[in-house]
Order: sequence, then C-alpha cells, then structure tokens
Amino acid sequence: MAELCLGTVQFGMKYGINNTLGQPTEEAVFEMLDTAVENGINVIDTARAYGTAEMVLGKYLESRRGTDCLRIISKLRPNVVADGEKDVWGVVRREFEDTLGRLRIQRLDGYLLHTPQYIYHEQILESLRKLKEERLIEHMGVSIYDLEEGYAALETEGIDYIQLPYSVLDQRGTQDDFIGKAKKKGVVVFTRSAFLQGLFMMERETIPKHLKHVVPYLDKLDKLLEKYSINRIAALIHFVKQEKDIDYLVFGVDTREQLLQDINSFNHDSVPEELIKELKKEFDNIEKSIIFPSLWSNGKKAE
Repeated sequence: MAELCLGTVQFGMKYGINNTLGQPTEEAVFEMLDTAVENGINVIDTARAYGTAEMVLGKYLESRRGTDCLRIISKLRPNVVADGEKDVWGVVRREFEDTLGRLRIQRLDGYLLHTPQYIYHEQILESLRKLKEERLIEHMGVSIYDLEEGYAALETEGIDYIQLPYSVLDQRGTQDDFIGKAKKKGVVVFTRSAFLQGLFMMERETIPKHLKHVVPYLDKLDKLLEKYSINRIAALIHFVKQEKDIDYLVFGVDTREQLLQDINSFNHDSVPEELIKELKKEFDNIEKSIIFPSLWSNGKKAE
C-alpha cells in the first residue's frame, strides 16, 4: 500500500491550474515541511527545474536538526546534455553537485532523469551509475509521461525508481499491468498527478475555455461520488492508495491547511471497493489532451 511523498514544485514556483495564491513564502514552506515531518512523511521529491525549490528546501534542511531521517529525491535538469556533448559525465556531475549545493546535503536518496528520453542515452545512464558507485546517490531512476520510456526503463541496468502520472482520469499505469511489471522487476513506483495539477478541484465556472471538454468527465465523477457519499479528495487519494503495487503517492500543496486535509484523508478516510471499480470502468481511456498538462494550452505533442 502506498505511502505519501511530499512534492515541492509549488515551493519553488507558481504551479498548478487551480493555484490562486502564487508561490508560498519561505516561512510558509518551512511550516508545511515541519507539518509533513510531524505527520510521518519522510520522503521529499524535488527537482532542479522547480524554480527555487531546491534552494528553499536546502535552507530548511540546514536550519532543522533531526531532519537526517528525510530521504531527498531530485532530478537532473531537463535537456541539460546538448546533442553531441563530448563530456557527458562532466555535465551530469556538475549538475548533480550544484543540486547538492542548493540542498546543502552530502548525498541524495534518489536522482531521476527529468527528460524521459534520456533513458535511451547510455552515457547519461552510465553517469548516474557512477554517482551510485560513489555512494553519492542511493537510487537512480526516471520520471516518465509515456509508458514507452517506462518499459525501456524496466530493461535498463540500475534503474531503481520510476515516477509516472496516475489518477482517476489517467489509468495508463495499470493498463497492461505496467506498474505490476515494474514491481516484479524490483522497481519502486512513485505516482504523481492524483489531482491532475488541481484540475479535479476546480469549480466549473473557473475552468478555462480550452479545457471545457473536461467538464463532462468531472460531472460524471461528481455523480459517482454523490452516489457513494464520498468527497473528491478522499476518492482521488484512495484511488491511488488502494493500488497495491504503488509505493509512493507524490502530492503537492499550496498551504498547510491543504497539506493537513490531504494527510488526514490519506490516513483516515476510506472508499468503497465498488466505487473504485466504477471509477476504473467509467474513466478507462481518456484522451491525452486532458491527461497531459503539457497539451492544455498549446495543442502540441506532449514532451
């Protein structure tokens, strides 16, 4: 059964379609991190690409004693290795050391490829293996969007972690049992986007015009939740939590109140198995223009 992993993208930039508050203050971030730790969350997901997230997290880690129990996962900056780069190891090593410097720590629990296509780049993979051999990272992995790169990762030496989107509307991870196959390979599975960057939580009148085609799905979801008397947050979280092969549910928050609400729902709410079955049946194959945030505003192929 999944555990919670706190994502930090909101801590470093204004993020999420339903974010009306902007980037939280450093003080607010510290308060949220304290609350997460107090509630037993010990895995934190961040990335070089998340604005100032690594820096604010580093300040927090330096200012708090007793946070050595926290496991920090970060990611190689997207598209950082130029085509034809002669010194791939040098680029990856510098990026990694910069991340350690910003985080103010000596090593990482996990270091992921943020560019899924790098799973095909042997020199980059070898660079991560070197970091692992030097015990600078405990685990290496990849953050994916399409399952094609996920299957490639399962055949790649040294991959310990895979992170992928998974939600009521995006069930690709359990189609063809990809997540189950990852577990059989000994890979730790992290899923993100349970709230689809906040889209699930938006009121109908605030949904932008280019996403109006999602409204019928949200209406259908609300009817099912009404039928079982379950609130949205509980349904979205427990849809992920009940998948036995998912190890961590990565979630982000804008406020301490949101954080406590999500933690309480994860720990104390329950969702009928019949509702989960209906959600799986009703939202089995949703178009990519809805489940890929990279397609929401430009209509181009997801990267």
